[in-house]
Amino acid sequence: MLGKSRFGIVVAGVVGLFLLLPLVAVVPFSFTAKRFLSLPGGEYSLRHYWALLDTDTWLASIGTSFLIAIVSSIVATVLATTFALGIWLLRPRLAGIVTGLVLLPIVVPPVTSAVSIYFLLAQIGLLDTIPGVIIGHVVVTVPFAVVAIMATLNRMDRTLDQAARILGASPFQSIGLVILPNIRFGLFTAWFISLVMSWEESSVTLFISGVNVTTLPKRMWDNLRLDLDPAIAAISVLMTLLTALVIILRGSRQQG
Repeated sequence: MLGKSRFGIVVAGVVGLFLLLPLVAVVPFSFTAKRFLSLPGGEYSLRHYWALLDTDTWLASIGTSFLIAIVSSIVATVLATTFALGIWLLRPRLAGIVTGLVLLPIVVPPVTSAVSIYFLLAQIGLLDTIPGVIIGHVVVTVPFAVVAIMATLNRMDRTLDQAARILGASPFQSIGLVILPNIRFGLFTAWFISLVMSWEESSVTLFISGVNVTTLPKRMWDNLRLDLDPAIAAISVLMTLLTALVIILRGSRQQG
């Protein structure tokens, strides 16, 4: 039994190392002193990390991505919660079909969704605007938020809602005081998934934004395609470290 446990740890370590190698490989490129993406070659510099503080380029894109991610994740969570509660409480006959339609963006190729959103925003005059990009991100993230919330609702005991109704609570009181507190973990999960997906979304953003709105993934794509700016490696390293820090803090909190 102990041998199998050690074998499992070794396999997990090898798999983890394999997944981390591409992330580690980008670190040397971020310290190059050259103006194009390349290995340092013995000359190291932090110039590309300092370049991220340029308010007209990288810092502005980070701020735009942060704003869009916060707003779109909140809107997506609210919409997903409303839909999931309606399906869970009312249990309509066509619940399966309606749910399938809501989850359709997960199955449809991203390019197809991007083209559809492009024509929609072009018709309503929101193309290449922050509200338009938020709408696009909401369309992409809502299905994943719905899955997270419905999974939590399906594990909840319906008798809690029934008991609240018997004791005189109105439907809104039951939702606000009984149901939502019991699915708060699902709500947080839905919001966090929507936040991360919006922060890193690039497929739809490349279609519906251009000159006026430049998110961080779009800035990275443009720079990688046009001039191979080493600042791309620097921002990649910082984002990797931030993600690792969040995971470590989350894990240490659960153990504590």
